[in-house]
Amino acid sequence: MSSRRRFLVFAAALAASPALAQAPGPVRVALTTAEGVIVLELYPDKAPITVANFLRYVEARKYDGAEFYRASRPPGATDADYGLLQGGIRNPEVAQFPAIAHEPTTKTGLSHTDGTIALGRFAPGTAKSDFFICVGDQSYLDANPKASGDNQGFAAFGKVVEGMETVKKILALPVDPNKGTGAMKGEILKAPVRIVTARRM
Repeated sequence: MSSRRRFLVFAAALAASPALAQAPGPVRVALTTAEGVIVLELYPDKAPITVANFLRYVEARKYDGAEFYRASRPPGATDADYGLLQGGIRNPEVAQFPAIAHEPTTKTGLSHTDGTIALGRFAPGTAKSDFFICVGDQSYLDANPKASGDNQGFAAFGKVVEGMETVKKILALPVDPNKGTGAMKGEILKAPVRIVTARRM
């Protein structure tokens, strides 16, 4: 076999073999909101199912017109240095994709530190489009096998790399004390902030 042919055979094998192929690198997505731009860096090598789900909504442009609607801050907080900002599709006319399998932080190696983006959920395996961004370290949201009950935490899959000032600006907006139920009681924004576009960079 000639050296050229050997090279071509090796190159074809490399491309076809997942074990030899290079792991996918970070992917960036820009959320353009009514209050500014938020740039996310997602990690498909660590959380492939969750990232693929988020990108599916982005590519289908289902996040265009979605909203940041929940600002969870500690009781009595006077600034936006700590809390959780939640967004997602609230228009019932926008069809959502099926729920995905849960990727706990014990599997991905990620943690809910400052700027982390994760999927919202009820029981594990119910996550669809809703997501939240952490402001401040909130590692208590990580999976904890030693805890009782549902100890699977939330599926972190990336972080904010630009626009944390926009995240904090939205987190600081007024909430309606009478809106929301359960853990969300008093955490719903009086005026939700529209996500104008969500685009892969």
